[in-house]
Amino acid sequence: MTRRQFSREFKLEAVRLVNERGISLVQASRDLDVGESILRRWIKEVTSDPGQAFPGQGQLKPDQQEIDRLRREVAKLKAERDILKKGRGLLREGVDMKFGFVAKHRGIWPVRWLCEALGVSRSGFHAWLTRSPSARARSDEILGAHVKASFVGSDRTYGARRVWHDVLAEGDVCGLHRIERLMREQALRARPRRRGLPSDKGERNEAAANVLDRQFVATAPNQKWIADFTYLWTAEGWLYVAAVIDLFSRRVVGWSMSVTMTAQLVADALMMAIWRRGKPDALMHHSDQGSQYSSEQFQKLLADHNVSCSMSRSGNVWDNAAMESFFSSLKTERTARKVYRTRDQARADVFDYIERFYNLRRRHSTIGYLSPMEFERNKASG
Repeated sequence: MTRRQFSREFKLEAVRLVNERGISLVQASRDLDVGESILRRWIKEVTSDPGQAFPGQGQLKPDQQEIDRLRREVAKLKAERDILKKGRGLLREGVDMKFGFVAKHRGIWPVRWLCEALGVSRSGFHAWLTRSPSARARSDEILGAHVKASFVGSDRTYGARRVWHDVLAEGDVCGLHRIERLMREQALRARPRRRGLPSDKGERNEAAANVLDRQFVATAPNQKWIADFTYLWTAEGWLYVAAVIDLFSRRVVGWSMSVTMTAQLVADALMMAIWRRGKPDALMHHSDQGSQYSSEQFQKLLADHNVSCSMSRSGNVWDNAAMESFFSSLKTERTARKVYRTRDQARADVFDYIERFYNLRRRHSTIGYLSPMEFERNKASG
């Protein structure tokens, strides 16, 4: 039996599920089909050294260790720069403002880094967390509810100035800047004008033939995989999401997320699928003709694993309709009209949708209204 392997990205998201999202270890283990002892080991590894967890097999050489140390220092310096840039003006503010900033951004940077950059103590921050809210904080909570009511009542189209006038009309006395702050804190952002979508400027190589030919049915696992990637907007910019689906059960067997749409993005998704399903025989991989899939790097990866390549015809989205259907479900059922303040928030939401909903529970009409995992279990036992 082939030993299951998991990518570093999968392990980190699995740990966040337990540490940051309140899912119990037992439930997460069951949802992700990972042993409790394995998941507990992953959590311990991340807790002991978050930056260096899951480095891969083997020990680093001395020169590599020095490079690794320097990278950590550079990462910390960049984080401190970004913290001070994002929190400019806070150095002149009181500790309550600084602690509020730490509480708001501790999901992005470690609390230790945040406190060091702002010149406050970690013990003071943790004491502040348990302190009763100030009169100002209670006032913000009440006013924030009025702000949200105005924003939602406008069908999420009002900006801060219009919300401000609504609040003034209700009899509240406050300034525009306070309304802007409360909207930022609640991630209330007016629906933007349609932004230009990212374009694929990569160099395209010769495309493979359309071997799949819209035959979106497989009689067994690991016969036909389809792949593509999409993009989600966050306040930090685009997040690209690549996925690989087994047409037998419509299960997402591999995925990857990145800030850039490179060949590495789609290669990581394919490698996750191979690690999960074992090295399959007589497998066809179908995608569009994007530069990422036609790149030398990705084509070599297919050849190394004896996977045959099939590509949609140029400009014909119906040639990969099953993949388009999945991304449509992802956006309609989960990400549409959500406002992600960070890419990490979007990553966590996509991970949750794929691993804890779509694969595990979502009923799929193509497979008799069973979930992909239930369909595979039934076929394996029958």
